[in-house]
Amino acid sequence: MNKQKRVAAIHDISCVGRCSLTVALPILSAAGFDTSVLPTAILSTHTGGFEGFTYRDLTEDIKPISDHWQSLNLHFDALYSGFLGSFEQIDLVADLFDTFRSNDTLVMVDPVMADNGVLYSIYSPEMAKGMTKLCAKADIIVPNLTEAAFLLDEDYVGENYSQQYIETTLKKLSSLGSKMVVLSGVSFERDKLGAAAFNSETGKISYAFNDKIDGYFHGTGDVFGSALLSALLNNFSLEEATQIAVDYTHMCISLTQKAELEKRYGVCFEKAIPYLIKKLGLYNDQVTIKSEIL
Repeated sequence: MNKQKRVAAIHDISCVGRCSLTVALPILSAAGFDTSVLPTAILSTHTGGFEGFTYRDLTEDIKPISDHWQSLNLHFDALYSGFLGSFEQIDLVADLFDTFRSNDTLVMVDPVMADNGVLYSIYSPEMAKGMTKLCAKADIIVPNLTEAAFLLDEDYVGENYSQQYIETTLKKLSSLGSKMVVLSGVSFERDKLGAAAFNSETGKISYAFNDKIDGYFHGTGDVFGSALLSALLNNFSLEEATQIAVDYTHMCISLTQKAELEKRYGVCFEKAIPYLIKKLGLYNDQVTIKSEIL
């Protein structure tokens, strides 16, 4: 029997609003992985679309948790970081990567800090710049276009970009230190949206698109990143994994729109999990999946 892979997901917990750990944990678990969690902060809700949310910084808990894990001689097949709760956490998570990384560990950094050209309310430009240190330690990074601009200390271009700009940006991001880059939120046609991927080892750039659904949906970056990692750890190529993540995210958005749910609470990723599991080839054809999500 093959050993079950273990993932450490290092994200915040937003108690209401599907994002971060409340998205990463169920998706990675459903994809077959023993998923350990390290919360970076606890918020009563996520920061988009809600006011008056509470925020507890868990910086002081990261090293004791890491030390205890080390005492247990834990091995992780993947280390996956997202939203960090303070500037100090960048160094702490970088140290955790150094501690638990082995030759067969995949390190993925989602530099969660900005969207639509603007930093999240609790982030500073200094922290955004510091995120490049963590990206340098990653095997793969998954920024959106806004985060890419902050990482590269460039102006945000909005929707006014060319394919050449995307491909140049991918290579610049890879020069920060990661072997692979997946840039989300890429679109060259009005009715298509997806991601661009670059593998510096092969020099190959690939694209993955699906139909664009109008509107802004919270938590889709975490859905995308968790599905991407799930596919990579199930031995799909970067190109294949990116398409799977795009298609799953599209399915989650589509189900949310059809249900006419309030967007600030995140997308219906739960109902689309059977779709992801089938895409990953984890169940045989005898498993019945409701037709409305295929």
